[in-house]
Amino acid sequence: MNTIKRMMDHLYWANERILDALEESKTENKELLKLVRHVAVAERVWLSRLQGKGSAQYSLWEETEDLTAIREMFEENIEQYRVYMDGLEEFKLDEIIDYANQSGVPFRTSIRDILSQVILHGQYHRGQINLALRIESAEPVQVDYITFARL
Repeated sequence: MNTIKRMMDHLYWANERILDALEESKTENKELLKLVRHVAVAERVWLSRLQGKGSAQYSLWEETEDLTAIREMFEENIEQYRVYMDGLEEFKLDEIIDYANQSGVPFRTSIRDILSQVILHGQYHRGQINLALRIESAEPVQVDYITFARL
């Protein structure tokens, strides 16, 4: 349980660093902003599923130009995930959750695997965002777990 909580803390930290880098770059790349919004919405989708709620109301791939709104979404995610994680006991990690994906297809997945998905999905897309920043001649930001662990 401690490992998953630590990985979630890394996720919060890395998301904030990516947002800071995007703000500093002053990027107007709509695809890049769409990607960072996707990360925030996907976190929200998975949390809704963990809470036993539907997620059909969320659009995963919507364009936006408002980085402030995306930052607010990440901040709300942090708050809600912390509440969820504080109430989660280790023996529940292998509990199976029934949910439907965004297309309505039913699935069954353990809480442990859902949390792992949230952690890994964000890291994957933060790498894509850093690559896009580099292509735009902006400075990518260090988001590796080991950097976080050294703090």
